[in-house]
Formats: sequence, structure tokens, C-alpha cells
Amino acid sequence: MRPRQVQERQGERSALYTTAERQRRDASPWTLVQGILAPVQFLVFLISLALVLRTLATGEGAWAANLSVVVKTLFLYAIMITGSIWEKAVFGRYLFAPAFYWEDVFSMLVLALHTAYLAALGLGLLDTHGLLVLALAAYATYLINAGQFLLKLRAARLEAPVSLPMAGEIAR
Repeated sequence: MRPRQVQERQGERSALYTTAERQRRDASPWTLVQGILAPVQFLVFLISLALVLRTLATGEGAWAANLSVVVKTLFLYAIMITGSIWEKAVFGRYLFAPAFYWEDVFSMLVLALHTAYLAALGLGLLDTHGLLVLALAAYATYLINAGQFLLKLRAARLEAPVSLPMAGEIAR
């Protein structure tokens, strides 16, 4: 961090964003991209989870379940790449900004498990059951990571500056 950022961060120790970071966040088009990709990815996750569980329970639909995990993984890559660009725009670094350090660390595990699934699928390293169990492990980490980001979103909303009415605007 540059000295000015350090001073600003120290002045707002408990704040998720400094004033300048909040302004960059609000001005960045990547904020909107993240706001769209996150719920779409979650919807893809829910559909895929249902297909994976159906295949594990019945043995049917393995092709659809595997395809859905691949699609979910592609959405994960998209949100991770655009999220890194967003983090650079807001915090000046692509990953591991102090405000999102642990979310980024856990995201690496999420990426590793999803990538391991793709490798196992592509190289034929696991049977269908093994692949889908690996997908469930990846999905469990994704849910934890999504929870981390939802908590940060809530924290950001709670710390947003409150707009107070001007003296002449107070209801009588």
C-alpha cells in the first residue's frame, strides 16, 4: 500500500472500504459484472447440484450432470477473472487485497477442486461416481466461499454512509 492509502486505511480500521475505494467500487463497471455473474452462477450451481444428486441417487443422467459441472466451472472461472479485475480496479491489486484476503485464499481452494474435476474428467482419472463426489466437494467449498462474500456484501451495505435529511427537509 502507498503511504496515503495506509493513512486512510488506519483512519477507517474497521471499514471494509476506504472512501476512495468505495468511490472506485461504485464507479467500476466490474461491480455490475460481479453483481450479475454471482446470482447467475448460483442458479447454474443449483441446477447442477440437482443433476449431480439425481445421478448419484439413480445412476441416470451422468452426461447431463458432468456437462452441468463443466458449465458451473466455466462460470466460476469467469467470476474469478472478472473479480480479480474488479479487485485491481478497487484495491490496486488483482488478488489478496487486505479487505478480501481470506475470501481470495478460500477461492483458491474452490478453483483447485473445480479444476481437479475438469482434469479428472478430461483425463478419465475417475469413474462417474468419483467425479460426482469430487464435484460435491468442490460445490461444498463454493458454498462456503459464496457465504464469505455474502457476509462481505452485508458488511459493505451496513457501513455505507447514511444520508441524513437536511434541516429544511425534516418532516413536520
